Amino acid sequence: MMTPMRAARLIQLVLLLQSRASMTGAELARQLEVSERTVARDVLALSEAGVPVYADRGRTGGYRLVGGYRTRLTGLGRSEAEVLFLSGVPSALREMGLADVASAARLKVSAALLPELSDAPAAAAQRFHLDAPGWWQPAEAPPLLPAMADAVWDDRRLTARYRRRDGEEVERELEPYGLVLKAGVWYLVARADPAFRSYRADRFTAVTVGEERFVRDGTFDLPAFWEEHAARFARSLLRDRVVLRLTPEGARRLPHVTDARAGREAVDGAGAPDARGWITAVLAVEGPEVAYEQLLALGPEAEVLEPPELRARFAEAAARGAALYGEG
Repeated sequence: MMTPMRAARLIQLVLLLQSRASMTGAELARQLEVSERTVARDVLALSEAGVPVYADRGRTGGYRLVGGYRTRLTGLGRSEAEVLFLSGVPSALREMGLADVASAARLKVSAALLPELSDAPAAAAQRFHLDAPGWWQPAEAPPLLPAMADAVWDDRRLTARYRRRDGEEVERELEPYGLVLKAGVWYLVARADPAFRSYRADRFTAVTVGEERFVRDGTFDLPAFWEEHAARFARSLLRDRVVLRLTPEGARRLPHVTDARAGREAVDGAGAPDARGWITAVLAVEGPEVAYEQLLALGPEAEVLEPPELRARFAEAAARGAALYGEG
């Protein structure tokens, strides 16, 4: 009796051969994650079942389908169709435990393509790639992420323990609506009755996926929620203010060295330029330390007026720079 696992593998083998002119036993074994001997047994089983698989002998031989044979086993299941929309983010698929589903979906799509379009998936993959994590950050997936992804896909309630920023652990009953990957960090967007909130996935210490499904709010828009949440979070960080004078070049570059929105608002809200073309602007910043590191990049294109402590620090840096470059 054929097991479901072997039946799925035989279908995948046929789809692989249908998407290419020919494949060696080693290539098939690598794709199917089995031995070449298993591939040979599977090919024999397909031949006995009436699938015209032909084996080319010799060093350059391989397996191919005869006479343009095409299987009709290309219908996408719901999970495969949904995951195709994430297929441009391979690392995210792996971390959510969806890599195998995505692979099956891509094979079915490739098998359904006309022969003259069979190279389209490979051509696109070699021309566009999304690398979501930021630079110099460890790409470690939260261990509980696959369980959260299952709950999101299946609309199942979660009982979870969450470590807050202050280190205290709390228990939450959540309706998981979506997952967001931002600069290499995963967030779970969930409704903790009655409000929608976001939670860092790596702060969950325990997750239990319940049997009960919840009814989604049809008006909830995940991208819109995240855009508003991200903007609100960014604004909440900008607690301090810096008054500075900017040259025209400094005004142009300010949004590129600080928070972009805060930089544009500072320039747009400035008064009229003086006789030298300088403007006086009020910039929202995260704090004096961050402001110092950011505004230092503007060099002589900016003069900090307030607060006095930050102005003194820039004056000291300017004096040290003048002394350094004035030597010799």
